Amino acid sequence: MYTPEMQQQGEPSMNPIIMIPARLNSVRLPKKVLADIHGTPMICRVAELATQSHVGPVYVACSEVEVKEMVESMGYQAVMTDPNLPSGTDRIFEAVQKVDPTKKFDVVINVQGDLPNFDPLILKDLLVPFETNPAYQISTLCFKITNDDDLTNPNVVKAILSKKTDAIAESLYFTRATPPASHREGTFYHHVGIYAYRRAALDRFVTLPPSPLEKQEKLEQLRALEDGMRIGAALIHSHPISVDTVDDLERVRDAIGG
Repeated sequence: MYTPEMQQQGEPSMNPIIMIPARLNSVRLPKKVLADIHGTPMICRVAELATQSHVGPVYVACSEVEVKEMVESMGYQAVMTDPNLPSGTDRIFEAVQKVDPTKKFDVVINVQGDLPNFDPLILKDLLVPFETNPAYQISTLCFKITNDDDLTNPNVVKAILSKKTDAIAESLYFTRATPPASHREGTFYHHVGIYAYRRAALDRFVTLPPSPLEKQEKLEQLRALEDGMRIGAALIHSHPISVDTVDDLERVRDAIGG
C-alpha cells in the first residue's frame, strides 16, 4: 500500500513533464492517433495543445515508428516504447524513465492522445489539487454531468467525489454504472481521463497487479484507490471530446472547425 513516507519530503515547487501515450492498434478506430483533423494528425493537435499549456516539456510516447516519425516531422518530441506494454500508463512510465532517469521531473502528466480539442488551461487546473493538499498522490479532472443520458451511458465514467471546495474534490470511486435512482437528485461528475502522478506514485502504480475493482469496472484508476492512494480531482467547466469512433471524429472536426 502507498504510504506518505513514499512521497518526497520537503519538495520544492512542482516540475512537471507531459507525456502523451500513442499507439496505432486501437480496436474501434484503427490508427486514430494519425486521423486527419483539418490537415493535422490528431496526435499532433494534442501535442500542440499540451505545448500551449506551458506546464512542462511535452513528449509523445510512441509504440510504432510511424507515429514517432510523424510527430517529429511536425516539430514535436517523441520517444519509442515497447509496443507490448499493457496500458498507456505503462507506456508513459517507460518513456519518462528514458527521458528523465535522474527524476528531475517530479510530476508526470498523462494526456490521452485522442483528446484533440481540450483547453490547454485544464492542465494547469490539474496541478491545483497537488498545490492545495500534499497528501494527494494522483490528480485528475471532472466536470458536472448535465445530460441525463450520460448517467445511464456505460461509456461515460462517473466520478463519485467528496467535494472540498468549488474547484477541488477527493475521488472516492469511479464507475460506468448508472447511479441509483435514490441518489439522482445529487450532483454527478463525468471523469476526464487526464492524470497527473507524483513520481513516487507512478513508480508504485506500475508495480501493482490489476485490482479486483479495476477488472470489474475496467477502470485503471481503481487500482490506485484500492492500494490506498489518494486521488484529487480538479472540477472544470470545459470538457474535451474523446475520439473513440468515426462519429466522435466527425464531432471533433465540427467542434474545431476548418
